[in-house]
Amino acid sequence: MTEQEDKLTPGRFSPPEQDGTGNRLTATTFEPLSEAVVKRASIPPAQVALGITGVVIAALLFFLFTARSLTLNIEAESETHISLGGLHWSFGDRMLIRSGDYDLTITAEGYHPYRQTITVNNANTQQLDIRLAPLPGSVDITTVPTGATLTLDDLPLGVTPSESLSLEAGTYALNAALPRYQLWQGQLDVVGRNQSQRINIALVPDWAQIRFTTVPQSAVASVDGQPVDITTDGILVLSGEHELILSAPGFVPAPVPLIVVAGVDQDLGAIALSPADATLTLSSMPPGAGVTTNGTFTGLTPLTLALAPAAPHSLQISRAGYQSQTLNVTLSRGQTASRNVDLVPELGEVRFAILPANAELLINGKVVGTGSQTLSLPAVQQRVEVRLAGYAGYDTRVLPKPGLPQQVSVTLLTEAAARKAAMTPTITTPLGQTLVLVDPSTETQNPFVMGASRRDPGRRSNEVEHPVELKRAFYIATTETTNAQFRQFEAIHDSGSIESYSLDRDHQPVAGISWQQAASFCNWLSRREGLPPFYRENQGVIVGFNPSSTGYRLPSEAEWAFTARVEGNQLRRFAWGDDFPPTQVVANLADNTSALVTGRILNGYTDQFVVSAPVGSFPPNHRGLHDLGGNVAEWVHDGYQIPSANAELAIDPLGMQRGDNYTIRGGSWALSRLSELRLTFRDYGERGRDDLGFRIARYAE
Repeated sequence: MTEQEDKLTPGRFSPPEQDGTGNRLTATTFEPLSEAVVKRASIPPAQVALGITGVVIAALLFFLFTARSLTLNIEAESETHISLGGLHWSFGDRMLIRSGDYDLTITAEGYHPYRQTITVNNANTQQLDIRLAPLPGSVDITTVPTGATLTLDDLPLGVTPSESLSLEAGTYALNAALPRYQLWQGQLDVVGRNQSQRINIALVPDWAQIRFTTVPQSAVASVDGQPVDITTDGILVLSGEHELILSAPGFVPAPVPLIVVAGVDQDLGAIALSPADATLTLSSMPPGAGVTTNGTFTGLTPLTLALAPAAPHSLQISRAGYQSQTLNVTLSRGQTASRNVDLVPELGEVRFAILPANAELLINGKVVGTGSQTLSLPAVQQRVEVRLAGYAGYDTRVLPKPGLPQQVSVTLLTEAAARKAAMTPTITTPLGQTLVLVDPSTETQNPFVMGASRRDPGRRSNEVEHPVELKRAFYIATTETTNAQFRQFEAIHDSGSIESYSLDRDHQPVAGISWQQAASFCNWLSRREGLPPFYRENQGVIVGFNPSSTGYRLPSEAEWAFTARVEGNQLRRFAWGDDFPPTQVVANLADNTSALVTGRILNGYTDQFVVSAPVGSFPPNHRGLHDLGGNVAEWVHDGYQIPSANAELAIDPLGMQRGDNYTIRGGSWALSRLSELRLTFRDYGERGRDDLGFRIARYAE
């Protein structure tokens, strides 16, 4: 083809012949893509499917290599349905699952649903044992006859028939009791799982039929002193040993011993009563006198005696406090007679010396006069009472003796004086703690002033002076509560140690306890001794108190201050007196030996104890109380408050029913500063610390 022809060929594009540089430009051939080329550019579906399959297999292999084997061992009687959140592969009760937390739900007919979040760890093989809790079952219990009293595990269940009882699955001890029937005892196996069960109990009679005939036929019967009806079949008698007595007017009663076995009937045959040749009915005033017939005791008046006819009989009638009398009787055959004997009292002289002179004297509940007097009383025990309004009554027993005068001296005490006289100087708890009586009403300095003057060196802002009066007598422990005593309440308690120095020995004061624990200990001790708990509890938390209770408690802040500070007309500044520092070893304080533990000490003072000492190691104060100024600081009852400077006189204050923080009084082995060792020092808190314990108290009435 020529160059000219090439330019004119259809389908060709002829650009300019030159590019401006003198070079000749030639045309580029354009051809559309063929159909075969287009087909080669698309991805076949088979390849797509193969790629997806590869991804799935890779994911599956990744899951298989990272999954863990978990076996669920489910204890249930019916088919279970398992729902487990997250990706897993189940093989019956075994599944493959990756590590992590999953929500597991198991349901089965007749069981409570099981819902729990389980954790699958990195162990290759794991198993989880699950026991489904069955739903209660419905139980009907009937007895023949009905009306039996049911008990289930010794708890009353009502009387039969008892229907639709909802009981948890398990085994119970079931008893059915009905008078005159043998006690039924058995075992009740409750299946539960919403299943209904019916228990039918046939009670076995606990009696036997006793058959007999009597001569005369009019005889009546009694068993063990209780009348019974005689039928044509005899009488019914409960199992056991009994005495049957047959009697008829004009006949001698016939006793018949019986040994009865339930369900085993007996036939006694004909029983003939012996005729009574003579009958005497004997009574006395007062009744209840003993009767002996011809030297043989025959009973107490009133009674009926069968006597041999035409023969003399000697009857002796006697009663304590009365003169004995003898009655001689001779009766003819078939005669019925009666006798009444008025007994003459034996008297003894009793002289009563009574103060006040207007007090009433009562003998056996009857007023016989006022003041001192002399009475002749029957020689039997007499109840003597002396009473007067506003005074405590007097009650005693006296036995007058003929020919031997006696004297009873009575001086009534006012009710207040009687209460005080009844108070013992000391009491002892079941744990061996000794408490001493403090009666503020006998003290010269009451009311007294709590707190400290602004001029008192070391005085703090919470030691506001305010007047207090104590009217109720109380007991307070001579020592702080020890570890050994507290562990009887809370066995696992450990007071700990500091720098290898133990705070947990038995005779050291308990430490590291909260106010709540101390108050709960007091309630526990009250219940152990049978006293009403002082503190009110709700689910183990102290929520208030009962001020009228005489149970154990923590001493009030006012009581603590009174016992520690009030001495005659003086108020102590320190537990040992008014000198600071102390010149003798008087308390367990932060001494020279405690430097490494406390970091601050009372220079020049050594008490030989680095931390707390056994309680009672140091001399007591003027009331016999140890460690009020040292050893451990002490929780007191009151919620923490700062008193008002213009407060009115407070009488027996106990503070608010509940507080966020509670008051702490007294120094400790960890304290050394003047301000901290003064008896007016106040601290507060809620939780325990290693130099804080408590002592107990209670009201005397």
